[in-house]
Amino acid sequence: MLPQDNYNRSYVSPGRDRSLSFPSLMRSVYIWMALALAVTGLTAMTIATQPQIVYAIFANRAIFWMLILAELGMVIYLSARIMSMSFATAGIVFVVYALLNGVTLSSLFLAYTAESIAQTFFVTAGTFGAMAVIGFLVKRDLSAIGRFFYMALIGLIIATVANAFFHNSGVAMICNYAGVVIFSGLTAYDTQKIKNMLVQFGDRRDETVMKLALLGSLSLYLDFINLFLYLLRFLGNRR
Repeated sequence: MLPQDNYNRSYVSPGRDRSLSFPSLMRSVYIWMALALAVTGLTAMTIATQPQIVYAIFANRAIFWMLILAELGMVIYLSARIMSMSFATAGIVFVVYALLNGVTLSSLFLAYTAESIAQTFFVTAGTFGAMAVIGFLVKRDLSAIGRFFYMALIGLIIATVANAFFHNSGVAMICNYAGVVIFSGLTAYDTQKIKNMLVQFGDRRDETVMKLALLGSLSLYLDFINLFLYLLRFLGNRR
C-alpha cells in the first residue's frame, strides 16, 4: 500500500465549501483507476491466450520473480518520487505498472474458470463501490480506523509469508477472511482521505494537484486488486 505521508492527514469537515474543480479531480481519480484496471484485465486475458508466453513466464522462476520485484519497485518509486517527476511521466509509470500486474495476474486464468473470475470481478466492483460511497459520504473521521487497518495489513503480510512455509489451511482461511475485511475497510478510508486532500486545494488545477489525484488512483487501484484476489479465493471455481 501507499505510504500515508504522501497525503495531507488533516481532516476537513464535509460541510466546508468545495471548489468547482473538486468534482473533476475526483472524476480523474476514478478515470485513472478504471484505465489501470482495464489495462491489467486486458493484459491478463491476452497473455492467458498465449501458451508460449505463459510457459516462458511461469515455468521460469527467475522471470516470474523479476516481474514481481519490478512491480514492487515501480509502486515504491512512484509513491516516493511522484512529486519530482512530470505528470506525464508519472502517468506512464502507472500504466506500465498496471500492464506488468496484468502479466503476473494472467496466471489466474490458468487456475480459475473465466466465468468465476468475471463473477468475482463484479462482486468486487459492487463491494468496492459500496465502501467507496461510505468513505465519501460518512461524516466521521476515519483516520483512526485507517491506521488500524494498515497495522492489520502488516500483520496479514507477516502471517501470509509465515504460512507459505507451514501450509496451514486454517491460517490460510483466516488470512483470506482478514484480507477481504482489511481491503474493504481501506477502500472507505482511502476514499475519504483522497476526498479530504483534494477538497483543500481550492480552485487549483495545476500539475501538483493532478499528481496527487493520480497517487490517489494508485491507492484505490491497489485496494481493488487486493480485494479481488482475496474474494477470488472464496468465489473462484478452480479448473
